Amino acid sequence: MYRLTYSNVYLSNIEYNVKTIINNYKGYKYYIGVVKADSYGHNSNKTVKAIIDGGCNYIAVSSLDEALIVRKSFDIPILCLGIINPKYMSICEENNIDVTVTNLDYLNKIKNYKVNVHIKIDTGMNRLGVKDKDEFNSIFNTIKNSNIYLKGIYTHIYDALNKTNTNKQIERFKNITSDIDLSKIDMVHIAQSDTLVNYPKIDFCNACRLGIIMYGLTSSSLNLKNTIDLVSEIIEIKTLKKGETVSYNGLYKADTDMLIGIVAIGYADGVNRHLKGAYVYINNKKYEIIGNICMDMLMVKIDESVKLNDKVYIYKDISHIKALSKYLNTIPYELICNISKRVPRKYVK
Repeated sequence: MYRLTYSNVYLSNIEYNVKTIINNYKGYKYYIGVVKADSYGHNSNKTVKAIIDGGCNYIAVSSLDEALIVRKSFDIPILCLGIINPKYMSICEENNIDVTVTNLDYLNKIKNYKVNVHIKIDTGMNRLGVKDKDEFNSIFNTIKNSNIYLKGIYTHIYDALNKTNTNKQIERFKNITSDIDLSKIDMVHIAQSDTLVNYPKIDFCNACRLGIIMYGLTSSSLNLKNTIDLVSEIIEIKTLKKGETVSYNGLYKADTDMLIGIVAIGYADGVNRHLKGAYVYINNKKYEIIGNICMDMLMVKIDESVKLNDKVYIYKDISHIKALSKYLNTIPYELICNISKRVPRKYVK
């Protein structure tokens, strides 16, 4: 690591967060740790191990590729939340990967394989899942007469902070599955991070999915710990004269003489170009990003206390990441998932 730009991943904090969540939301048989998108940008099976050590006894991913990376290191049930092409179903069979079924046609293409499946119900997000009760019943009956084992049934809440919509989704789930006995299904999971902390446990659910909450970036009141940051350094300090401009297109013009620091990180590292005008931390003090963010560098307005090679925290902690996501009118997920693979992760226990 010759360029001092990196991301710290705090493994003990991840483990602590998972333990804290499970201790506060008891009553589930299965706690599914969602590690899609390289564990929300944290990367590495070291993160997965911390999640398992914290108490998760199931893992969820978005693709077969992600599932196989986890499978190389862990003998734990793995659910793929996305669609796996039927031609790769033998790989799921060989590696014990649970498959999501979203419609009858898909099921008919995979029904001769010995795999575990979870039926996904579309209760209003209109992305993946079964919307029709008759189709659900056909899927359920087809599974009973095939090599497939029905491991679970689930849905995804799309607006957990809206109680009216969420309750409608739960009722829709009940209606679509009303012809079967949910207590006889191994796993029924509706609650994800925001649903878990904002609603009582649903009586027929024995599993929940832990996503962004494991990384502390949710509306929880559990005082969860920060799990990731993004760090670079000052590689050059320049004096900017009044009237001079900074970076591409000269969009920032100095209204007085000032000092600027050049930081060894840019949009190729995952720093959103629209963060100009936002702030970073140097020596625990805020400094503004000025000018267009470049591919490999960005510029900040500094003072004389900042020295060459000082650390610059692009993402400092939970509150900083949330503030930056609000500045961008987006969500914390996007910021941490977009940290580039060219940024090394340093795993801190």
